Amino acid sequence: MITLQPGDIDVGGVTLRNHLLLAAGVLGTTGASLQRLLKQGAGGVVTKSIGPEPNAGHHGPCLIRTECGVLNAMGLPNPSKNFVEELAPLKGEPVIVSIFGKDPEEFKEVAGWFAEHAKAFELNVSCPHAAGYGAAIGTDPETVLECTRAVASYGVPVWVKLTPNVTDITTIGLAAEKGGASAIVAINTVRGMRISTAMRRPVLGNRAGGLSGKAIFPIAVKCVWDLYAACTIPVIGCGGVSTAEDVIEMMMAGAQAVEIGTAVMDDVRVFDGIAQKLYAKDGADPASIVGVAHD
Repeated sequence: MITLQPGDIDVGGVTLRNHLLLAAGVLGTTGASLQRLLKQGAGGVVTKSIGPEPNAGHHGPCLIRTECGVLNAMGLPNPSKNFVEELAPLKGEPVIVSIFGKDPEEFKEVAGWFAEHAKAFELNVSCPHAAGYGAAIGTDPETVLECTRAVASYGVPVWVKLTPNVTDITTIGLAAEKGGASAIVAINTVRGMRISTAMRRPVLGNRAGGLSGKAIFPIAVKCVWDLYAACTIPVIGCGGVSTAEDVIEMMMAGAQAVEIGTAVMDDVRVFDGIAQKLYAKDGADPASIVGVAHD
């Protein structure tokens, strides 16, 4: 397997310790959990998505394991503005704050709370199971453009996390780029559901949810491929990454870094485990493999 030279990298306006980031929504709910992942090898961390109002989320069951991944419908639970207190001890660390809102004004309001604490913002315009938020607005290019532009006005790098639940993801990526995004994150979860044949009803409390894990890795690779070909800003791969080989494949498709989520549930030390196999002093220049499969 190809190995890479270790060291800090600059992606989307943020200096990361390596190519591996914690994805939003997984152990990103407290400052302590974010710090824990940084100490265990993550090159950067993305917080749980924070919105304009405190939210308890959907009623359970909110998460189930499937044969090839995880299906969740959390409903964007978050403490809203109170999360600022969690980030204070992490000043200077590579922390990307994930935020959401129903329109550009709400995105700008939430971003304002964290502008002094975040190395970048990740706009959640892609959650598939929160009415009025996430993918409900992230399928419209003009809305994505305006939300991106509103947050970019703070002068902090803006990453836009895209939904795969669209006909052409590149139209949304180009809208984010036009709005001033510093990077695109691809992808969020894929819509799905399971039904209990014994109970004769959907398993999740919200009925439908979003599928993550190994099952969606090929979908994520294709989205990264398409966005790399269409856009000029960096692409960050997300979806089913769990091995060093997955990282290399994502990078060859066009990703400059990757986010890891579901794999953390199986092994909280996954970042260090991947890094040990991914990096070597005599490894290749990382920039030399980004998008190489397009040649």
